[in-house]
Amino acid sequence: MSLSEEEFRKKLTDEQYRVLREKGTEAPFSGKLIHPNKDGFYACAACGNPLFKAEAKFESGTGWPSFDEALPGAVRNIEDTSHGMKRTETVCAVCGSHLGHVFEDGPTKTGKRYCMNSVCFEDGNTTSHE
Repeated sequence: MSLSEEEFRKKLTDEQYRVLREKGTEAPFSGKLIHPNKDGFYACAACGNPLFKAEAKFESGTGWPSFDEALPGAVRNIEDTSHGMKRTETVCAVCGSHLGHVFEDGPTKTGKRYCMNSVCFEDGNTTSHE
């Protein structure tokens, strides 16, 4: 993805830019996509890259949308030692935008909990990318 930061700033809302491009976090329970209730795919708000199938979403009780697996090649996981913690940051594999973090405490067979920010998803909704 070859958008400049200025182009990302024009494309995204202030909150999306803060989270996606500046590695921020939305307040828990503030996003529109906490509860699993959609069909299709969740795509990156910054570039449109499909990230997660809606069927991978589950209710985690954490206050952020949670998924048990990403689409193959859709995300990259990077060690994150900020804020005095050791975590694994999840970014979009296409544009490098921050999406959230992945943890190894998921309740499904994958054992993963991708804890994402609602504002990171295109139009705060799912899309029908095939």
